[in-house]
Amino acid sequence: MVHIVGAGCGAADLITLRGKRYLEEADVVIYAGSLVNRELLGFTKAGCEIYDSSKMTLEETAGVIERAEREGKTTVRLHTGDPSLYGAIGEQMREMDRSGIEYDITPGVSSFSGAAAALKTEYTLPDVSQTVIISRASGKTAVPEKESLRSLASHRATMVLFLSAGLLGQVSVELIAGGYPPETPAAIVYKASWPDEKIFRCTLSTLEETARANGINRTALITVGDFLTSDFSRSHLYDPSYSTGYREAIK
Repeated sequence: MVHIVGAGCGAADLITLRGKRYLEEADVVIYAGSLVNRELLGFTKAGCEIYDSSKMTLEETAGVIERAEREGKTTVRLHTGDPSLYGAIGEQMREMDRSGIEYDITPGVSSFSGAAAALKTEYTLPDVSQTVIISRASGKTAVPEKESLRSLASHRATMVLFLSAGLLGQVSVELIAGGYPPETPAAIVYKASWPDEKIFRCTLSTLEETARANGINRTALITVGDFLTSDFSRSHLYDPSYSTGYREAIK
């Protein structure tokens, strides 16, 4: 059996209880070495085989999994954040499907949730934005033209960009051309929830300059939108003048 587990956004204690249990029970762990907090490996039992997938190909990781299955061992494929978001698990599951290997997925705390927590903000504020667009800049991995940043920018919704910290000049040009004003608030969140977490607030037009000045070119999420301001309306959820399914409005 293979358990695909989301490690969470960084801090070791942000892994789910289920994910921790699977790590404790695993005979084999293949972890995303360039991204996953190594403290999580401390949950594994003595004798557990540990492999760093940052130094492996898809075929090599598949080979380790297949061997473990033949030997009746339990494998954890440990990914950062939530593995179903930029985790490249689709191709791994396809290989396991071809080999008839049983697997499941344990979701994790995504770094886009970790970034919001670090910023102490809410992505969806009344009268500001009720939509969150999660995307990335087109780089070594191309983005479909219909999902270009320029086209997505027309909504001027809250935007969270993964895998784009080294392409911020391009990001600013595309988002401004698509409709965001240059002065739109932005923030760079480096390694959300890790001990060395850093936050840099700026505007859309100064993203590249801010990143360069602070030596940020990877392992950071980019957030863009007016949700980063404090000017928003009160929600109806706790407004005494509104009735809900659990209480009547106070006249």
